[in-house]
Amino acid sequence: MFAKHVGKDLSAYCNGELSLHGASEVAEHLIGCPRCRAMFEEIKLGVNLAERLPEMKAPDSLWQDLEARLDAQVSTGESASARQVTSVRAIRPLARIWQPRFLAIAATLIIALGLGAFWFYKQETRPSWEVARLDGSPTIGSAIMNDKSRLAIGQWLETDNVSRAKIQVGSIGQVEIDPNSRVKLVQTRPTEHRLELARGRLSAHIWAPPRLFFVDTPSAVAADLGCAYTLEVDDEGGSLLRVTSGWVALQLKDRASMVPAGAACATRRGIGPGTPYFEDASENFRQALSKLDFEPHDSDWSKIPALNQVLMQARPRDTLTLWHLLSRLEGADRLLVYERLATLSPPPNGVTREGILQLEDEMLKSWKAQLESTWSNDSGLRKAWIKVWTGALNKVKGVEGKR
Repeated sequence: MFAKHVGKDLSAYCNGELSLHGASEVAEHLIGCPRCRAMFEEIKLGVNLAERLPEMKAPDSLWQDLEARLDAQVSTGESASARQVTSVRAIRPLARIWQPRFLAIAATLIIALGLGAFWFYKQETRPSWEVARLDGSPTIGSAIMNDKSRLAIGQWLETDNVSRAKIQVGSIGQVEIDPNSRVKLVQTRPTEHRLELARGRLSAHIWAPPRLFFVDTPSAVAADLGCAYTLEVDDEGGSLLRVTSGWVALQLKDRASMVPAGAACATRRGIGPGTPYFEDASENFRQALSKLDFEPHDSDWSKIPALNQVLMQARPRDTLTLWHLLSRLEGADRLLVYERLATLSPPPNGVTREGILQLEDEMLKSWKAQLESTWSNDSGLRKAWIKVWTGALNKVKGVEGKR
């Protein structure tokens, strides 16, 4: 299966130099090839380390030392010329005197021109993504965009009630921006592509290894893994994620939700992600879960506690929701969740009631591996990808400072 590894293409892939087709082929290979994935992680680490190197100015003493060395070389050349024949002596000393100085001057000019060009390049060509106008008159900054424009780091793309746009995310995917939306390009580099959705709705279609594409919202960070999803942010800063293929992580600090295809998850400012649920769950189930997540002390809406309603209406597929609730609830509530979860899907051998109630990591992993077959119809290849992704879930970047 992995007879043809992609090591020779990883640097180009990391730097966004491959075509869309080539990038998707490399990304698909990385899903199931541990060897190439390890090489890719080493390349990303090297890029990250290089980006952290400080810029240093050459000291003035360096040029003084260079001039002294050139003068010494000229003097040596003059001593040697004394042994040359008379006919040559009239010409070559001048050549030897001026040749080193000419070369030094030329080298200095080349360096200066190169540094100047590099500075000009950095100032004039910030990293950017291509944006296509789909409808209406989207704006970038304060300017109405053309049919094709560029969105640079730090710039905002805005749409009114009749405008839409499509962003090309390097070589790893596309994002469509719906009307009444505001999006900023936060970062684009080989190891990270990041947008900020301040309001409105976007639809992302991404094919990439884990931890490459992120969307910041006022209440959580979405990190994807080769998937398609929509993300909507309301005026209060809350959001709703709906996944149509693959998996997406929503995270704020140490609170995280894993959302597979067919499922959704809401977030609230100051709280973070709620509990994921499948969209075909009953209305009462979804309403009770929302109360449990974001208004746990509101008892006026129903005489039956929210947790009890969730547990009573949970189906075998809804173990996705119950699994997340295990670690979010404590005491008697956690026990109730465990008992309903065990009824719907008895734990495998070696997994005990006491161990789960104490959130023992190995037991949780063992039970989760069994439950996942009811959450997703992904192929074996994609499941390998998900395993890599879930192992990296706690390493999602950029969430520590979110409030």
